[in-house]
Amino acid sequence: MQELKNLLRVLVERDGSDLYLSTGAPPSIKCLGELIALTNDAMPVDKVRQIAYGIMNEEQINDFERKPEMNLAISEENLGRFRVNIFKQRNEVSMVIRAIKTEIPNFSELGLPPILPQLVMKKHGLVLFVGGTGSGKSTSLASLIDYRNSNSAGHIITIEDPVEFVHRHKKSIVNQREVGVDTDCYEDALQNTLRQAPDVILIGEIRSRETMEHALAFAETGHLCLSTLHANNANQALDRIINFFPEERHNQLFLDLSLNLRGIVSQRLIPTLDAKRTVAIEILLGTPRVRDLIKKGEVDALKEVMEKSREQGMKSFDQALYQLYKEGKISMEEALRNADSANNIRLKITLDEKKRGGEAIKPKTASEEMVRSQNEQAEKNLLAQVGSTKNVKDDLRKLKELSRQKVEHQPAPQAAPTVAKNSFSLQPLDEK
Repeated sequence: MQELKNLLRVLVERDGSDLYLSTGAPPSIKCLGELIALTNDAMPVDKVRQIAYGIMNEEQINDFERKPEMNLAISEENLGRFRVNIFKQRNEVSMVIRAIKTEIPNFSELGLPPILPQLVMKKHGLVLFVGGTGSGKSTSLASLIDYRNSNSAGHIITIEDPVEFVHRHKKSIVNQREVGVDTDCYEDALQNTLRQAPDVILIGEIRSRETMEHALAFAETGHLCLSTLHANNANQALDRIINFFPEERHNQLFLDLSLNLRGIVSQRLIPTLDAKRTVAIEILLGTPRVRDLIKKGEVDALKEVMEKSREQGMKSFDQALYQLYKEGKISMEEALRNADSANNIRLKITLDEKKRGGEAIKPKTASEEMVRSQNEQAEKNLLAQVGSTKNVKDDLRKLKELSRQKVEHQPAPQAAPTVAKNSFSLQPLDEK
């Protein structure tokens, strides 16, 4: 429909992420996390239904009327590809349409850590990307699949609902299966995947125990399995996985995870100071220490391991946020708002300020600044006259000590008396 095409054009031109169509509300888009109404006019009754039915085929319409949930992908010439979710609310049809970036970005363009390409090049194991809706999980995963496709020969199978990024065959053969188009459901596709001799299997999202079981089975049988999961961080992702299964299976599950988990990558998109967004990434790697903790079921201890294992490529969200703040990319408010522990961020900032403050005395008053400036000039003059010798260094040390003493004993500046114009003269500084 032309009306939908016009709305999609606005979404693309404004670089929005989502288009919202609901009866009684104006068409709205989300840009940089903010919802923006496109008009002042609310959508009338039955209008959204007409748009939705206009993009579904007959089979999809029948499925939607039987079970009022529908996911599909559409393409518009010169606009791109879009993921569509159609649902009902208050007995009216509503739609949320997400713009899909058809051009697969390079992982370095996304600011992803260099450890991630190493993960995607592994022979076997389980790698999970976790985060909230719209955190960029699919984009990061697509960039790494493209890296594998460009650098390793093999067979890559993806099972997605729907297919978002379209991969070309490069060094690998990439077969992408869309749920509802190429297969009826995730379970049907997963049951037959091993017969298709894959090297890498991408599962669009783990939503159930059955899908999680398949993912672990793929990893155990010598395949690299990649997937996404809705969770805020690595600890929460593991808690979600554990809660898929009954308690009597937890010990075996911990063992399976300890043997097969290669990494959990958690990410959030954070507003930057230049009104854009950047990614904060937490990385948990399957090191011997991490595997041992998972085997014992000591999931709560993993965050401390991440904090202390920067040299191995791991880092926590709080470390990632603090680094972005330190680099001047995000504000302190955003760092604290998105932190797992705001107190942890505050402590890092406080300790860093104290450390930097100990390197030089910071002037507090105009008189202190004058003394500091004079001493800096004296140091320069002294070095220019005699060069850098041990005696000069001793003299400089004494000079700095004198500076501190003068600052400490400098009397507080007095208010200047009111005088008539040109009734004063400049006096030399007391050099005693």
